[in-house]
Amino acid sequence: MSNPPLPGRRSFLIGAAAVAAGLPQQASARPMGEGPWAVELFTSQGCSSCPPADALLGRLSMRPDIVALAFHVDYWDYIGWKDPFASRETTERQRAYARVLKQRYVYTPEMVVDGIGHDTGRERGPIEALLTKAQARSPRRATPTLSRSIGGPLSIKLDSFPLEGGLADVTLAIYDRRHTTPVKSGENQGRMIENFNVVRQLERVDRWDGAAKGWTIAGDRIGPTQGVAVLVQHADHGPMIGCNKLEPAYSG
Repeated sequence: MSNPPLPGRRSFLIGAAAVAAGLPQQASARPMGEGPWAVELFTSQGCSSCPPADALLGRLSMRPDIVALAFHVDYWDYIGWKDPFASRETTERQRAYARVLKQRYVYTPEMVVDGIGHDTGRERGPIEALLTKAQARSPRRATPTLSRSIGGPLSIKLDSFPLEGGLADVTLAIYDRRHTTPVKSGENQGRMIENFNVVRQLERVDRWDGAAKGWTIAGDRIGPTQGVAVLVQHADHGPMIGCNKLEPAYSG
């Protein structure tokens, strides 16, 4: 069972002490010298081809150099199972990527890597190849610093960064770390589907000009076991130029 948020401005326990106490770990997430890089999975519980990609995203989510997010689309809801995590907003994000990446159609499963390329995500090799390409393309990153105290607001800070080609979108994603769902109808009828890093809230915080800047997100928007990610990418779903995540060490 999840632990309730604690009141006030108490500091977070970190590391082994946090796990032992059953509390979320939410220390400051400092920018890394290289990375992280973003992997976005567009998936659906109504898609029989998606479980291998869901599992791969779960493995990728354990890596500190990757911000892994699952966006559940709604266009398969009509075939027999309504995905409880699907939304029109996430479907529109996938369609926007399809336009930018010059895809003829959208499909599931689809992993978009750092906003520069896509693959089904059913096998690890092509995703690792896209990550290598992303790392070579932008070794220097506009990585946001994220910090939060228990029950308090989320602080987002970006240092100045020389943007090329205009402005950048700063986007907040709040996500559930893991769900297991018994699917009772549709293509996956009778299966227990595991999903990881399921995005529940998505919001463009600002359109950024590259100057040093900070933002504050109300703490009551973030559940005690939810993770948060901030994506920084060229405006209108262009390539990523930075991202970061802040997650509880204990997810209940």
